[in-house]
Amino acid sequence: MLKDFSEYIKDFENTLKDVFHQRYDIHQFSKERGLPVVVLRDIMAKAPLSVAIPENYGGRGVKVSECLRMLSAASYESLPLSLTFGINIALFLEPVAKYANDSVKGSIFKRFLDKQNMGGLMITEPDFGSDALGMQTYNEKVEDGYTIKGTKHWQGLTGMADYWLITSRGKNANGNLNRDIDFFICDVSQPNQQITVEEYYDNLGLYMIPYGKNKVDVHVPANYKLEPHSSGVKMMLDVLHRSRMQFPGMALGFIKRMLDESIKYCSERVVGQKKLIELDQVKYQISTIQSSYTIASAMCFRSSTNSGIDQDLANSGIEANTMKAFVTDLMQDAAQTLTQLSGSKGFKMENIGGRGIMDSRAFQIFEGSNEMLYTQITEMIFKLMKRKKEFNIYRFLKEFNLTTQSYAYFKDYIDFTVDTDMKQRKMIDLGKVFSRIISVNFVLDMQDKGFRTDLITNCVELLKLDVSNLINSFHSKNTVIQIEDYNENSQWYNFI
Repeated sequence: MLKDFSEYIKDFENTLKDVFHQRYDIHQFSKERGLPVVVLRDIMAKAPLSVAIPENYGGRGVKVSECLRMLSAASYESLPLSLTFGINIALFLEPVAKYANDSVKGSIFKRFLDKQNMGGLMITEPDFGSDALGMQTYNEKVEDGYTIKGTKHWQGLTGMADYWLITSRGKNANGNLNRDIDFFICDVSQPNQQITVEEYYDNLGLYMIPYGKNKVDVHVPANYKLEPHSSGVKMMLDVLHRSRMQFPGMALGFIKRMLDESIKYCSERVVGQKKLIELDQVKYQISTIQSSYTIASAMCFRSSTNSGIDQDLANSGIEANTMKAFVTDLMQDAAQTLTQLSGSKGFKMENIGGRGIMDSRAFQIFEGSNEMLYTQITEMIFKLMKRKKEFNIYRFLKEFNLTTQSYAYFKDYIDFTVDTDMKQRKMIDLGKVFSRIISVNFVLDMQDKGFRTDLITNCVELLKLDVSNLINSFHSKNTVIQIEDYNENSQWYNFI
């Protein structure tokens, strides 16, 4: 009989506090590469990944709300630990639960529960980062399965995972690669399925997680291939969008920690006979982190009912990109604010704010850089506008399903007609605007269920200010481009 989740998560939070602050020193090993084996053993003994395993296989049932709360609990203490869980949950266990052949699920889930195994996802290649559809890793059908060959890199848990989901393209009889994407499960404990790590990277943050360059030359059984419901590309979109919609879980605990540390430090620190927290600018800075906490909470609330494995998220790009891009920007802002408030103490390696700047920075880049995702949000909304023949942003958002409550708050800023042929820098501005207005809708939906009003009021006011600034940027004439041969006639000392 499984514990009630509220009891289970409380026990897990206590375990993290004990492991990181009593038995071991998180500040010490956060400076070093990898996570000490004894630390990981004590944490995994609580079976945190059981939240992403179906009940009929002994898990807790792949309930999104439980997965998000697990990610938040972990990120409050350690963002790299939360990302480790996020990789396992969103990029391995959930895809296996949804798309794997039933004949292989049982043994995989059993090893995760009984032997604390881990799994990751291989998509990115050295020459094909965001251009996943151009990947050159290929598979060929053979008599008893498939061979897969290629090179992958920047996989979290490189050299550490027991299982991998490997993406590749089928090679046809002419030697050409198919347009569609295939997913295969690779069990590195089996013969002919070992992944060769050619290089470990010295990643700039997230020291606990190993990253590197992997050579793939494996032979897997036929039933290790995932079974898409339509196409492999749509399966990949479903997986990636679901993952992006779980970023708020990792973000929430991290932002809450930045908020709690900011309040604690500013309440204790006295400068010129005044506590820092009494200063107007400090109050404003803390209010921005509280707003971020509210937004991340609202995104978790939304994801809990809209991103389960029973739902097809292949066409949910606007919502998924909004969550991933905006909430990771908020993570970085929160870490920057805590570091600024902490003064010189923020620049110690053991300071969670300073360390959080580098740890959260990667979140703005992987699974699609935020500039690219904001651009895609605008492109997707422009397609809908063209379909409806409505190019006034306010009137369009009034009828758009993701802004049915929030559009009215922004009429003063968005009641204008847009020309859909514009420079990318303007599309990024507009994508940010759309993401804020959509996020206010999430916040208002949560308010209807009883979330405290003062936090929501402050959050909406700050997002209105944010949208106002972004719209001013959008309307400003910005045609600046890089200047070639800038070194010519540009050394200041020649003009003395």
